[in-house]
Amino acid sequence: MEDIIVLTLHRAMVAGTPLLLATTGEVICERSGILNLGIEGVMAIGAVVAFIVTMTTGQPWLGVLAAIAAGMAISIIHAFASVTLQANQVVSGLALTMLGLGLSGMLGKPYVGKPLAIKMEDLSIPWLSDIPWLGKILFIQSPFFYLAIVLAFVSWFFLERTRLGIQIRSTGENPKAAETQGVNVFRLRYLSVIIGGGFSALAGAHLSISYSKSWIEGMTAGRGWIAIALTIFALWNPGRAIWAAFLFGGFFVVQYLLQPLGISPSFLAMLPYVATLFILLLISLKDPRKLNAPAMLAEPYKRGER
Repeated sequence: MEDIIVLTLHRAMVAGTPLLLATTGEVICERSGILNLGIEGVMAIGAVVAFIVTMTTGQPWLGVLAAIAAGMAISIIHAFASVTLQANQVVSGLALTMLGLGLSGMLGKPYVGKPLAIKMEDLSIPWLSDIPWLGKILFIQSPFFYLAIVLAFVSWFFLERTRLGIQIRSTGENPKAAETQGVNVFRLRYLSVIIGGGFSALAGAHLSISYSKSWIEGMTAGRGWIAIALTIFALWNPGRAIWAAFLFGGFFVVQYLLQPLGISPSFLAMLPYVATLFILLLISLKDPRKLNAPAMLAEPYKRGER
């Protein structure tokens, strides 16, 4: 029984890692006032680019860097449409998702079913990995796991305690006031969208070169949409996103544990998404003033407009 609990919690950490990376990136993006519904597409691009580069070069970390660069590059499309053209951010984000999924499917078609020879191996932290229970759960994990937690804490500190982070938050709350203080609203929103895209692509890289170690079309499996919901669930706070992401990682794992009980696999596959809808329902009942949502989220800003 003890081994089952440890294994379940360990897998929950693994399944929650891409959710944490994508959610952290979306928090940064939305705190600047830009809603990005294109996470799913950016994750798919990150996954396929990381897999292709890793398989071609034999260097997983080179694949990670290439994925981040690709995610940032494709996110510029959404930034240009939302910030420069002041287009509807919902439409632009959905278009980015469709573009990313289609492009990743096209690029990855020759690699479907091919195993990855060079894998991103788990890291075992000396001494800490020997701790009963916690050692196997937290200290024998993929490098992406440790990176996700560090980036979440760094992002929280950046947004809450640094001058640039406060400026990014101010562009999401009151861009007019921020501009009167000499803040370049357009530049910061571009920066936030691009950084968010890098985080989402990193989440995709985890899926293809660490989590499954293969490429199949549609491997993101809706995780980008769950990350958007987790952004609200975490109240736009990267620190809170840590436990929220691993909680939902547990929902992904539970479906496999319940299959031997004879429950329909199709029903079990719905669990993470049913949980997402349930959480959003609970949040909708909460006082909007306590949600901490950016006041100008998804609202285009026209420079000099009164």
